[in-house]
Amino acid sequence: MRLQVLGCSGAEMPGHNPPALLLEETILLDAGTVTGVLDEKAQGKLRHIFITHAHLDHVRAIPSLADNLILRHGEEPVRVHGLERVLQILQRHLLNDNVWPDFTELPSTDTPVLAYDPMPPNVWKEVDGFRVMAVPVNHSVPACGFVLERGGTVLVYTGDTGPTEAIWKVNGQVNAAVVEVSFPNEMTAMALKTGHLSPELLGGELGKMSTRPERLLITHLKPQYEKEIQNQIGRLGFPSVHYLKEGDIIDL
Repeated sequence: MRLQVLGCSGAEMPGHNPPALLLEETILLDAGTVTGVLDEKAQGKLRHIFITHAHLDHVRAIPSLADNLILRHGEEPVRVHGLERVLQILQRHLLNDNVWPDFTELPSTDTPVLAYDPMPPNVWKEVDGFRVMAVPVNHSVPACGFVLERGGTVLVYTGDTGPTEAIWKVNGQVNAAVVEVSFPNEMTAMALKTGHLSPELLGGELGKMSTRPERLLITHLKPQYEKEIQNQIGRLGFPSVHYLKEGDIIDL
């Protein structure tokens, strides 16, 4: 299982792009950064996008991607997966023929560029050789994380979340967990208000797991507080912590 980091920042600044993880060339986990990183050939390989929630920094590249992919007329649509409420927000407020064209009907309803594929929570789904499950998390809008499994390797991706429960109850060993930590401890109140984590909240969350993940991959740091957050996580004493950065390629 190969994971490529296209973007992983909790704020946009030069050198810091919004979240998107590319899995095995065909699957995107969130789509904050795509077309500015992947070339035309790589964009054409995409088949599935799993969206954790509809905040702009996690979906903003979908319109430009769809605009590029309309050129490959006649191929299977890229399927956009997520909780039904999340996909409804995309349909009503982003790809709505006002803010951007509705690419679920372009170039035609028979051969659209995109297709919405709602996921019921806590139910496994088979996609391109993976089993994927959407697990609701605690954010400021409807949101989920994803558990992905292939060949016995298990990846947990929390998306944006504050303190939550179900995502930590994965059965068996988790090989890697991509977990957001947006704010330093001094801003824990802000983290709680906005549905995010700080290092001290992270410690409590991982304590809810029966077995700690083999690898902890930290994402969504606010660039202004990056070093502070890293130092505070370091003091928690977790082994095998890696702070994601753009361009990382991680084999699981």
